Amino acid sequence: MTTSARVCEAMPMPAQFTFADLFAGIGGFHAALTALGGKCTYAVEIDDAAAKVYERNWHMNPLGDITKHTNDVTAHIPPVDVLCAGFPCQPFSKSGAQRGMDEARGTLFFHIMEVVRAHHPQVLILENVRNLAGPRHRHEWDVIIKQLRAEHYRVADTPAILSPHQLPPERGGRPQVRERVFITATYDPTGVLPNHPEPVFTSKQVIDSFDPHTWNIADILLDDDHVGGCELSRDEISWIDAWDNWVASYRSLNPGVRLPGFPIWVDHWRTEDDLRDMINAGQCDDVPAWKMNFLKKNAALFTANEEMCRSWMAAHDVNSFPPSRRKLEWQAGLTPSLWDALIQLRPSGVRVKPPTYVPALVAITQTSIVGPKRRRLAPRETARLQGLPDWFDFGPQGSPATYKQLGNGVNIGAVWNVIIEHCRRDEAILATTESGRAILACIEDAPPSPDQRLLPH
Repeated sequence: MTTSARVCEAMPMPAQFTFADLFAGIGGFHAALTALGGKCTYAVEIDDAAAKVYERNWHMNPLGDITKHTNDVTAHIPPVDVLCAGFPCQPFSKSGAQRGMDEARGTLFFHIMEVVRAHHPQVLILENVRNLAGPRHRHEWDVIIKQLRAEHYRVADTPAILSPHQLPPERGGRPQVRERVFITATYDPTGVLPNHPEPVFTSKQVIDSFDPHTWNIADILLDDDHVGGCELSRDEISWIDAWDNWVASYRSLNPGVRLPGFPIWVDHWRTEDDLRDMINAGQCDDVPAWKMNFLKKNAALFTANEEMCRSWMAAHDVNSFPPSRRKLEWQAGLTPSLWDALIQLRPSGVRVKPPTYVPALVAITQTSIVGPKRRRLAPRETARLQGLPDWFDFGPQGSPATYKQLGNGVNIGAVWNVIIEHCRRDEAILATTESGRAILACIEDAPPSPDQRLLPH
């Protein structure tokens, strides 16, 4: 059976509402809304590689430029019941310059508003990084809410925030921390409901009494320990081995003592007496308070374990490591070994976490290393972390492109739960319109998880 045939069979629900997929990427929104019973009548994505993957799986070519299409919305974009958009996050992301709407990409929200003004879709679901709701972007957030309310949309004052690791597996959850802001709004020109609703999800919300710490990353891993392109280099293995030896040595010297929770900085290892002399000589006058705190903790650590630390540095030639590999961020609790944990080789250091859930997938490097597998997460595993089924086909492109697209993508389980909870919250409005009733019919028939609709038959 071909991939295309499997895709068609995986979507058995007859379409009952239409949707537009703006900034479509490889189709995370498309997967969730089609599984829910929607039909995509317009999609747009400016990146050629992502557009090819989208077309390969959803049989629509979304390649285009929303900034040009909104010059004449009615000529390019049809009316739809639901509009979804994961508009570019770089202007708001902590990994970017955080210039918000002062940056050209930040103004892409206003192109979404051109579509909204022209067609007034019944439901909007917009997605962006968690930082959009942070204090640095309060102005941008207020602009977005003001614009939507000016067009008679019911939208919360505070954002919905959801991470797939908060969701139990039976609701489409995945072992990935990926907090995202969802702006959900319902067109309500007659004012059926008050226009200050609560957000449908909140950060740290406990869902169905599920404890995210019960996740096990092994649940989404391939059986194969050897996946091409995911191997660790000799240097990477030596860095991990070295820190694994340090952890074992520290525990041996300090039985019953938890590993330090602060960043361990080899380059700042000195005795407390030496640090005190530096402070008295004025050599630390320009050091910010947060860093001074870490310097004092590292000095205390080194003083208490000096012989072991010096011996360890010599045995592993630690001074030859890159600066970022001379730092350890242990966040793995009682996990026995680095090779039992999840590892990220970050600019800030070697970060180690328990083998429960992974940090957010990102569009750049830092793909998590799975200690028990002694390799990085495979592209198929990262696709699973975003909720994509195994029939999803990335074609002949290389792994770096796939990692980038998944790092830029939206989690399917999160979208599924957000739109369902939103429509239940605003049911009184949706029940008054034909398009709203079509959406509600799909919501009523929906299983708890999109996985049941995305499996091949």
